[in-house]
Order: sequence, then structure tokens, then C-alpha cells
Amino acid sequence: MRERVRRAMAGTVTAVMVFGLGAGLSGCGDSGKSKSKSRGSSSHKDSDDTDSGSTGSGPGSSGEVQREVTLEVPGSGSSQVMYILGSNKMERVSLPWKLTRTLSLTKAEQSVGVLVSVVPGSVKGSDGMLEQAACRITVDGKTVVDQSAGSSKTCEYKVK
Repeated sequence: MRERVRRAMAGTVTAVMVFGLGAGLSGCGDSGKSKSKSRGSSSHKDSDDTDSGSTGSGPGSSGEVQREVTLEVPGSGSSQVMYILGSNKMERVSLPWKLTRTLSLTKAEQSVGVLVSVVPGSVKGSDGMLEQAACRITVDGKTVVDQSAGSSKTCEYKVK
């Protein structure tokens, strides 16, 4: 029992650190001159499909592509959710929760990727103990990250 509580606490501490790092990094960059709606840094999983869902790549266009990104936290009840998707935010939400936004990626962002992340808080597990809620990230209709409840890993992905 103590191990489960320790894991839930470790997951929450990790989530706060990841969110804080993302919030700090979002202030760095080109003083808001970029046309993209999001900023990013390194991630544990990268997109390998840079051509699917692209638009605006015809002659005379800027070379930007649009990506529809959906963050999800399934379950019931409520939970704190921290996310990076065009902006950084932390809020208490009712579950199941879903947020969809379209990101415009410049050629440079398509090359290096833009970090998106969702860090769910704790929910009551089937045994009554607290555990980190499940989370999922979908890009252009394709599930790219799917973490089960109780996982100590965050849901993060580099959109290209």
C-alpha cells in the first residue's frame, strides 16, 4: 500500500517538474515572432510521419502544415490536468476530458518537432488507492501515445 502511495506521489512530483520545465521553456525563443501556435523541446517519442495531414505545401505557400492534436484523460470523477498544447495550463477538470487544437507548424518546427504533453493528476483506482490517471495523445486521428492508469510515465510527444 505504501509503495502505491509513493508511486502516486512520485508521479505527481514528476508531473509538476515537467510542467514547470515546459512553462519555463515556453518563454524562451523568438519573442513571439513565429507563426506557430506552440513551442517545443525534447521528448521521449518523436513523430515519424511528417507528410500525413499536411496542407499548404503547394507552389507559393509558406510550407506550413496543420496538425490536429487531441489530448485526452479518460475516467470518471475529476482530476487536475496539466498540459502543453499551444499554451501551458493547469486546471481541475471533469473526466473524461478532451482538448483538441490545430497547430500550424513552420518548416523548422516540422524538422525539429513541437512538444505537446498532458500530465493527469491522481484518481481513485479500483482498489480505492490513488493512482495517476490514464492519458492519450492523438495527432491527425492517429493515437501516438496511450498510457494506462497507474503509469509513472507522462504523455508527451513531438509533433512534426
